[in-house]
Amino acid sequence: MTKILVIDDEMSITQFLQMGLEAENYDVSVANDGMNGIQLAKNTVPDVAIVDIMMPGMNGYEVCHLLKKHVGCQVILLSAKGEVEDRVKGLNALADDYMTKPFSFEELLARIQARLRNVNIQQEESILLIDEKQKLIIYKGEPLQLTRTEYKLLHYFIEHPQTVLSKEAILNAVWGYDYFGSVNVVEVYMKTLRQKLGDTEHTMLQTVRGFGYKLDIRL
Repeated sequence: MTKILVIDDEMSITQFLQMGLEAENYDVSVANDGMNGIQLAKNTVPDVAIVDIMMPGMNGYEVCHLLKKHVGCQVILLSAKGEVEDRVKGLNALADDYMTKPFSFEELLARIQARLRNVNIQQEESILLIDEKQKLIIYKGEPLQLTRTEYKLLHYFIEHPQTVLSKEAILNAVWGYDYFGSVNVVEVYMKTLRQKLGDTEHTMLQTVRGFGYKLDIRL
């Protein structure tokens, strides 16, 4: 379950958010001050933290900064102040979003979902990384042992994610326009790449019948 942490000194707000978010099937934790919120975040590692700015002791700006430094979760700041300088201060504190009170619960849900999509995109982009200097491709933090042609082929897919690539386009990009061998060589190399990626179900390097292949890294 997606974990949400709510940090607000107004009990009516925390109770309202906890009930509403749990009804949406989120795993919700609540803290009523900044210090307890930081400790709870370190213990639970939430995906998104909803943090009130105006709290006694440690304010929301400080909480946001520490959450980003020690936990790395997405942070939505809540404030009764809606002035431009307040929003700018919140974003400068590394907040990912800013909402003013009173707010619509439906809008808050939409903003939470937007933050979660952002996390997913970041994770997807980090699954396959290209090290151009060393001519390596890193998969889930480990370098793949690829031949020169396998490297060029996977490099081409990474440059065109979520795009259906025909065998002809792959041949021209990887083997060159002067290649006159069989197009079946693409199938051979797709098989070896899938083996090295552990893609036994072909969910990453997908076959799009009648058109070609597609790299889908939304795992």
